[in-house]
Amino acid sequence: MILIGEDLNVMSKDLAQAIKNRNPDPVERCIRGQEMNGMDYLDLNVGPVKKDPVETMEWLVNLVQGITECPLCLDTTNPVAMEAGLKLCKKKPILNSASGSTEGKEKMMPLAAKYKCGLVLSVINDAGLPADADERAASIMESVAYANDLGIANEDIWVDPVLMPVGIDQRQIAAYMEFVRMLPDIVPGAKTTCGLSNLSYGVPKNLRGLLNRTFLVMIQRIGQTSAIVSGFDEELIRLVRGDLPDLVNLIHRAMDEDDVDLSGLSPKEVEYVKTTNVLMGRSLFSSSWLEV
Repeated sequence: MILIGEDLNVMSKDLAQAIKNRNPDPVERCIRGQEMNGMDYLDLNVGPVKKDPVETMEWLVNLVQGITECPLCLDTTNPVAMEAGLKLCKKKPILNSASGSTEGKEKMMPLAAKYKCGLVLSVINDAGLPADADERAASIMESVAYANDLGIANEDIWVDPVLMPVGIDQRQIAAYMEFVRMLPDIVPGAKTTCGLSNLSYGVPKNLRGLLNRTFLVMIQRIGQTSAIVSGFDEELIRLVRGDLPDLVNLIHRAMDEDDVDLSGLSPKEVEYVKTTNVLMGRSLFSSSWLEV
């Protein structure tokens, strides 16, 4: 699985301040830590960057490329900032992101075609987020056809099924997984990715990692090729890199069996089984799911 490190994000107050003040030290620590943990790409999330978009993106891209040779995933809703960054990338970057909305088609997709980069393409369209797997499929097929007409090959498209917080709509997990299974048939050659931490948004901080790790193992099994993840979650990285095969096999078993015998399992193993059951929709999600 291709891992894209999410941690350079203006949602972090420290990093937002560092970028604003052009202070390289916090940025360098963030980049080096993710690189050391084996991220394949680094996501640079500068948000809408309304003030000095060109200067900000140029400063950040130049700084990061002076620290690492890891390819970049440029993450902004501002097309001016996006183009400023794409111009400077030494290795083939990923544009994160476009959607099937009118704005996505008119402002972001042409940049991906112009700079011949990867394109994160979400299933969202002008009507919003499709409700189920079939609607996601219809939306992405239309968006991919539009991208193909611009000269963007399926192999350069990273489809984002859009992962919703489990605490908001638990049923969306099943729709997400069904769509991931469908994708190789409807958009052959395309990759898949998601913002993994969206899943656990709103969940108590001490439980977020468990949800994220469990779900990543689950979607890796069904064919998802990439995810945007914390580059500092070492257990997550070990799970998807094959360093914890017993836990991975246990999660797979819990996906297949409705009632895994918990006796004889370690406390950590029990947590992974219970979390898999929640994500499979067998038990109702609440912040106390491990206590049930």
